[in-house]
Amino acid sequence: MTGERGELISVVVPVCNEEANLPELRARLSAALAGHEFECIVVDDGSTDATAAIVRDFAREDPRFKLVSLSRNFGHQAAIFAGLTFARGACVAVMDGDLQDPPELIPEMLRAWSKGAEVVYGVRAARKDGWFNRTAAAIFYRLLQRLTPIRMPLDAADFAVLDRRVVDLLVAIGERRPYLRGLRAWAGFRQVAVPYVRERRRKGSAKYTVWKLADLAVSGIVAFSVVPLRLVILAGAAVSVLSAAGGVVLLLSRLAGVRLLGGEVPGLAIALAAVAFLFGFQLVVLGLLGEYVGRVLEQVQHRPIFVVDEVVGLEAAPAARERSRRPPPAG
Repeated sequence: MTGERGELISVVVPVCNEEANLPELRARLSAALAGHEFECIVVDDGSTDATAAIVRDFAREDPRFKLVSLSRNFGHQAAIFAGLTFARGACVAVMDGDLQDPPELIPEMLRAWSKGAEVVYGVRAARKDGWFNRTAAAIFYRLLQRLTPIRMPLDAADFAVLDRRVVDLLVAIGERRPYLRGLRAWAGFRQVAVPYVRERRRKGSAKYTVWKLADLAVSGIVAFSVVPLRLVILAGAAVSVLSAAGGVVLLLSRLAGVRLLGGEVPGLAIALAAVAFLFGFQLVVLGLLGEYVGRVLEQVQHRPIFVVDEVVGLEAAPAARERSRRPPPAG
């Protein structure tokens, strides 16, 4: 039996050092999609354990399981897009390999897709993560929603089912710092939310460190909003106005012979504090501008966001096949 529309379903699973979770992932995914024709593309994002070897064994035992092994660790979002590039299904489910996204929810997502939804995404109605992750995620999603004109669903996950034409669009965009949740919202189409409880990781260690989470948050904000730049302009204007007002007050007090701030050197402490504040403010502005300029630099360099080292059970990706058909440059 095939999928809800009688078509192939692709499941993309980015993994990094998840050898402990892979057997359970295979068993639960196979059970959840029993009766569906599916392929599971496991993208090994530079694992240093036996992850790749285990998936190779899966591919030998069950041809529905495939391996895309990257040449090094390119990051979670890049690994997702590597899987999307190779996926052949009429729709593509994206889920993490740590089993915090329940495979048993995919059939419900497929039913929504079969009824016409082109993006069916999971919303974390509850999280069993630590308090820091819960708090940081809640702040980030609400901040992003306020900063961008695009409707960004609160507490949405990468866990989703995407229609074929949405997948083709996202891959064709070619962003060098992709943020799936943002691009998915930007693409539009008919979108349906499916709430679920995000379980606590039971095996292995979390791969998103505080630094990686901060980098993902910055990528999401910078890629979809220029509001931070406008806030900097307003802050700069406010500082300029306050400085001008302070200068006028000091000038008038001097002309009136009034010493507002006593001491041998009037206002020295205030002046030093103001200089330190302005210096720090300038560094923040330069850093913010650097983030935007850095994204532009990455985009114009046209480097691929991932490099494939090995493929098991799959043909070359469409982009790779296209490159292979091009004649070599004359020289």
